[in-house]
Amino acid sequence: MIEIRNLTKKFGDRVITNNLNLTVPKGQMTAIIGRSGEGKSLLLKQIIGLIKPTSGEILIDNVDITKLNDKQLNEQLKKFGYVFQFAALLDSLNVWQNIGISMLNEGYSKNDIIPIVKDKLKLVQLSEDTLYKYPSELSGGMAKRVGLARTLITNPKIILYDEPTTGLDPVTERRIHELMFNLQKQFNVTSVVITHSTDLFQFADNVAFLYQGRIAYFGPAKEIWQCDDPYIHQFIRGLPDGPIKTY
Repeated sequence: MIEIRNLTKKFGDRVITNNLNLTVPKGQMTAIIGRSGEGKSLLLKQIIGLIKPTSGEILIDNVDITKLNDKQLNEQLKKFGYVFQFAALLDSLNVWQNIGISMLNEGYSKNDIIPIVKDKLKLVQLSEDTLYKYPSELSGGMAKRVGLARTLITNPKIILYDEPTTGLDPVTERRIHELMFNLQKQFNVTSVVITHSTDLFQFADNVAFLYQGRIAYFGPAKEIWQCDDPYIHQFIRGLPDGPIKTY
């Protein structure tokens, strides 16, 4: 379980997360939504320890990672996988090298890595034909799947997704969401997804709405369409700006 308590992050006088509280249930998928510039990706980077908060606590399985030294934090981060917004594949490496890069860095041989990479490719519904392709030869959806396979190679207990379907057409977006859902159920991972896509509501267990540095709404994804908050109603339906509720 991920539990965030009174989390605040400031850059000078600018407050990004403002006494934020959020509990992410273990083994479930939680979508975090909100307008651009609200600090969603920054929140994700604080959860994984890439950026230290100004104050507050981030508990991963009851361990506050904000209090850990670098060695202790690295041990905690072995529980995590991180899926980048644009896959973040290395152009100079082919698919198997991109997926197996962590094993390459640890000194494993190609013969050790290839069988594991093939297994992860199957999980993300890609064939072995992609092993020797380079990122420039992949479609957007394929690149996203390779990025996910790279995350899965470490067998994470928690997967953080930073807008995983940005730039994809609606059909491919749906397939990626279905894949994320199936993997989450198959491996009982805890998933946190930064997204602008309301399609994900069909697959997520929970939705958290980030507004002015705080979680303004948290509840079951299937119920958000019935939420009577004017701001959330406006946001999830893509309505033009108008009078909104403040917090």
